[in-house]
Amino acid sequence: MAQFTAGEDTLALEGAGAVRGAFHAIERLRARGAEGRGLSAGALDLLIRLSAASDDGISIGALAQAAGVSSRNVTGLVDTLERDGLAERIPDRRDRRSVLARVTPAGLAWVDSFRRPTQAAMAAVFRGFTPAEVTQLRHLCLRLVENQHRLDQHLSQADGTNTTQP
Repeated sequence: MAQFTAGEDTLALEGAGAVRGAFHAIERLRARGAEGRGLSAGALDLLIRLSAASDDGISIGALAQAAGVSSRNVTGLVDTLERDGLAERIPDRRDRRSVLARVTPAGLAWVDSFRRPTQAAMAAVFRGFTPAEVTQLRHLCLRLVENQHRLDQHLSQADGTNTTQP
C-alpha cells in the first residue's frame, strides 16, 4: 500500500478497503440466503423494493433509479420475478402507455419468509457490537454514500455526463 501511495498517508485507502471488504462479506451472506431460495441478489433487491412500494406499483424506470442500475437490467429481473409468480406487471392508471410492476401476495410471503433468517444472520454478523456502534457504523456508511453521490455529481458536471440517470 505504501508503494502505491508513494509513502503518503494510507488511512483513507485502508478505510475504503475495509468498507469494501465488509460490503462483500455482507453481500456474500445475503446472496447465499437469496440463492438458496431461488433468487439472485439483484432479484431479491427488487423484490424487497417492490414489497415496500404502494399497491399501485412502481415504474421500471423508478425501480432502476432506486436500485442504481439500468432499466434494461430491471426489466430482466422483473421478468424473472414475474415468471416465479413473485411480481406482476400492471397498466399504469395515470398513463395507459406505461406499465408498472408490483409485488404479488406470493412475493410478499416470500419476503416475509426471508426476513427472519436474514435478521438472524445480520444479528450474528454484528455480534459483539453495541447498539451505539451499529448506529455509528450506519451513520458513517450513509455519510460515505452521501459523499460519493456529491463527488459523482461534481465529476459528471465536470466531464459533461449525467450519471444520476440509469
